[in-house]
Amino acid sequence: MTTFEERATVHAYRDDALGEYDAVGLADAIRRGEVGAAEAARDAAERVRAVEARLRAVQVHIDPPAREAGAGGGAFAGVPTFVKDNTDYLGLPTGHGSAAFTPRVARRHAPFTRQFLSSGVTVLGKTRLPEFGFSPATEYDGAEPVRNPWNTGYSAGGSSGGSAALVAAGAVPIAHANDGGGSIRIPAACCGLVGLKPTRGRVVTNAQSRQLPLDIVSDGIVSRSVRDTAAFLAAAEAHWRNPRLPPVGLVEGPSGRRLRIGFLLDSPNGVPADPATRAAVRETATTLERLGHTVAPVELTLDPRFTEDFLSYWGMLSFLLGVTGRSLGADFDRRRMDGLSRGLREDYLRGWRRTPGVLRRLKRTREAYAAAFRGLDLVLTPVLAHTTPEIGHLSPTVPYRTLIDRILAYVAFTPVNNVVGTPSISVPAASATEEGLPVGVMFSGRPGSERTLLEVAFALEADRPFRRVQDR
Repeated sequence: MTTFEERATVHAYRDDALGEYDAVGLADAIRRGEVGAAEAARDAAERVRAVEARLRAVQVHIDPPAREAGAGGGAFAGVPTFVKDNTDYLGLPTGHGSAAFTPRVARRHAPFTRQFLSSGVTVLGKTRLPEFGFSPATEYDGAEPVRNPWNTGYSAGGSSGGSAALVAAGAVPIAHANDGGGSIRIPAACCGLVGLKPTRGRVVTNAQSRQLPLDIVSDGIVSRSVRDTAAFLAAAEAHWRNPRLPPVGLVEGPSGRRLRIGFLLDSPNGVPADPATRAAVRETATTLERLGHTVAPVELTLDPRFTEDFLSYWGMLSFLLGVTGRSLGADFDRRRMDGLSRGLREDYLRGWRRTPGVLRRLKRTREAYAAAFRGLDLVLTPVLAHTTPEIGHLSPTVPYRTLIDRILAYVAFTPVNNVVGTPSISVPAASATEEGLPVGVMFSGRPGSERTLLEVAFALEADRPFRRVQDR
């Protein structure tokens, strides 16, 4: 439990080069010569320093460029940003949020890093994540947690919690995030941001994902505006486009098309959403109907073992990290992994013989998902089964069995899209919690339907602009 003194709203907005620009707006100002790219980087670095003592969002800092750089081509030319610390950036260590090893300095950029840099961004460092991205809260055993800028007594979400905290606080307009079970959408929901998990294969796949029997991880960003997420996707596509998926192009606003949208209030495996979350989804459904869309309840019937199987797969990943950890650092010691990582590994080892069945059932989830979408364009659900928890509720120091029960009662909607490989977007609901914290709602689509997701997100943002932390 946090103390009264730790509860505060924190933001970095001020009268400087960044102003209240989103990434698209800042890039436009740089292109017009109204703002210098080096000036934007310096002011962003100053903003980060101003909030970092309270948020603890940054793992590695880079000094901003002393001279104008990055103001050439690219949708985000000159826009300052951060890369999540589970993705290689040349010359910086990659720590994966773990104290189990001393990270090595990356000798090259990861494939996604190159794709991200092709948009013209200026990287100022790397953001923190929970150990190996396993937790939906960015908290640690023996280190300060990442805190939510809306109320520092609450979680910023995970695993892209550091990125979400910086963007929500106004320190940078966008930041890299990735999602293996909700890790873009969860912190976006907690921090009042837009978070799109793309279709599997929409952006370049990193080497680690290609080696998995089921690739559940997608890279992307968290942003304060729908147009930033849309511009990111178009820029990523300009660098490399998967010919097996329909092109997205640059989505610039709502569509006039009337959609058929299903909605769920409780998770497919029976975890009920709490009252505030249910109210946010219902309110969003009402808004969609007012905008001319058809909204009706839908059923998504998963194998009753889905949650157990996904947890087993998560445990397999922890087991594999324990086996291959020396590739991350010569002194890797799995005994120094945190309580969540160790518990997942031990759980997996007790039932490892079930792995072929687990993989087979998880891969069949796409059939149930496709059946739910018959006659529908999108499905609206909560992002999370309950609103943002306080710091400590999901700490890795909580006894493993209690912690897993809490995680499963919280992360009940997002993993389906990772298993099936379908796109999904979290956007802020119009309502907030009694404490004033954001609540996220989620739209999911068929493979390749990012354009439709972005169009409906644009429509909601235009109907009622998303709240910002500085307006609280």
